[in-house]
Amino acid sequence: MAPPTAIDLQSVTDTQVATISGPLSVNGVPARRNKAPKMDGGLVAASSSEMFKGPGYGKPKAKRWDHRLNEESTSRKPTAIKGVAKYLKNPGIISLGGGLPSSEHFPFERIDTKVPVPPNFSEEDTKDTGIVTSIGKHDIAESKGLFDIHVALNYSQAAGTPQLLRFITEHTEIVHNPPYRDWQCCATVGSTSALDMAYRMFTTRGEYILSEEYTFATAVETAAPMGVRVIGVAMDAQGMLATSLNEILSTWDEAARGAKKPWLLYTVPTGGNPTGATQSEQRRREIYRVAQKHDLYILEDEPYYFLQMQPYTGANVPDVPPPASHADFLKSIVPSLLSMDVDGRVMRMDSFSKVIAPGARVGWITAPEQIVERFVRHQEVSTQSVSGFSQMMLYKLLDETWGHAGYLDWLINLRLEYTKRRDVICHACEEFLPSQVASWNPPAAGMFHWIKINWRLHPQSSTRPMLEIEDEVFHVAIERGVLCTKGSWFRAEADGGTDMFLRTTFASASADNIREAIRRLGEALRAIFRLE
Repeated sequence: MAPPTAIDLQSVTDTQVATISGPLSVNGVPARRNKAPKMDGGLVAASSSEMFKGPGYGKPKAKRWDHRLNEESTSRKPTAIKGVAKYLKNPGIISLGGGLPSSEHFPFERIDTKVPVPPNFSEEDTKDTGIVTSIGKHDIAESKGLFDIHVALNYSQAAGTPQLLRFITEHTEIVHNPPYRDWQCCATVGSTSALDMAYRMFTTRGEYILSEEYTFATAVETAAPMGVRVIGVAMDAQGMLATSLNEILSTWDEAARGAKKPWLLYTVPTGGNPTGATQSEQRRREIYRVAQKHDLYILEDEPYYFLQMQPYTGANVPDVPPPASHADFLKSIVPSLLSMDVDGRVMRMDSFSKVIAPGARVGWITAPEQIVERFVRHQEVSTQSVSGFSQMMLYKLLDETWGHAGYLDWLINLRLEYTKRRDVICHACEEFLPSQVASWNPPAAGMFHWIKINWRLHPQSSTRPMLEIEDEVFHVAIERGVLCTKGSWFRAEADGGTDMFLRTTFASASADNIREAIRRLGEALRAIFRLE
C-alpha cells in the first residue's frame, strides 16, 4: 500500500491544528493530512502533537497532577534560547541570535539507505527487491522532500522534529486512541532515558515505588541512587496481580515502612522482562481500577507491545492463521493501559528499539499535556533532542517509504517471526529439559522464556540456600556451553526470593543454536540434580 500523502512544507502558527473528528484509521491518515494546516519543518521548528492529532470532541480533559510532580520538576523553566527559535520563520529575518552551525560545514551531502518493500521483509528480499531511499543536504529548499540533512543534523526542539512527531502521534492515535482530550507525545532517546526522567519528575528520596516482583533490572538500578526503593507486587502467569497491588496499598503502614504510601507504579504489561508475562485486558482493567482507588500514577513501559505473538499450539499442531488485515491485527493485540486511561494517569513509554533497531535510540512517551510539558522542560537541558540521524532515517523509512500501512505490515511480519522463534525454544524445552525440575509457561509476547527450576529437589537443598544452588546452575550451564540469566537478578526487592528461575531469550540465536543451547541446559540440570 502506498504511504500517506505528504503535507506541503509551509510555516504555520504553533496553535493551528486539524479540525477533524472521529477515531483515526490507517486509511484516514491521507485525508487528515490533506485537510490539516501546512507544516513548518524548517530549522528548530516548533513541534507538538497538537499540530497532528484529532481534536478529541466529547473526550474529557486529563486530571491535574500537581500533587504528584516533585520540586525538581515544578521548578523547571523553559529555556530562553530554545524559545528564540520561533522567530526564525519570520520572513526576511537574518539570524545572528542562535548558535546553529551552518550546514555548509556538515560533511554529508547525501545519505542513501536500502530498505525492504512491504511485504517482502527478509534480508534476502531486501537485497534483491529493496529500494534505496536518499536524503540530500538541501532537499527542502530544492522541493525534493520534507526533510533533509540541513535540518535533521542541526539542533531541534526537545519534543522531536515535526516530521517524525507527526508519524508518532498518528500511530499512537490509530493504535491506542487515548480516551481523554489533551494527550500528547514527545520523542525520547529510548525508554531507559524516559524512565530516568520520569523518576526525576515524580520521585523524592526516601520514597517507595511499585513494580512487578520480578522486573526490568535497570528500573530498580536507576531508582537506587536516587534513594528510591521498589516494592515488588506478586505475579502469576499473567504478570502483576491487582489483588496483591491493592493489598499492599490498603495495608501500608507508614511507621513500619518508614515511608509514605507509594503512589508511582512502574509496569511492563506485555512480554515483561524478565518473565515474558503478558497482562490480559481484564487484568489491565483491574490494575487500572486499583490505580484509581489509590490515586496511583502509572509508568507503562511497553517496548515489547508489538512483539505479541500467535497463540502457542504445541509441537506438531497446525499454526493459527495470521491476521488477515490491519484491522484484525490491531484487534488481536491486548489493549494498552493508555487506551483505557480516562483520567490521564498513565505515562506510556514506547520504543523503536525492539521493532526497528536498539541503536537508533528513539522512542516516545504519551501522557497528558501537563506531564509532557514538564518532560520537555527536563529533556531541553539533558538530552536536548533525539539524534538527527535517527529521526531522519526513521522518517524516510516509516513515513515516506512505508507509511502507516507498511509499518503495520512490518509489525505483523515481526509477530510471525517471533512466533517461530518462541515455538522453537518451547519445543526444545519440551524435548530436552527434565520435567521433574523445570517448568514454564509459553510466552505470549516479548523475547524472553522464563523457566522455573524446582531447586528443592536438589540433593543438597536441605543444607544449601537457594541462591547458592542458583549460582551452581548458572556456572555449570556455562561450563556446558550455554549462557542463561539468573532470575534473582531481576527481583524488585533485594531478597533473592524463595523460588528459582532462569531467563532465556529466543530473540537472536538461530533455530539450531536455540535447540542446541536448550539441550546443553538440559544436560546441566540432569547433572546438577543427579537425574542421569
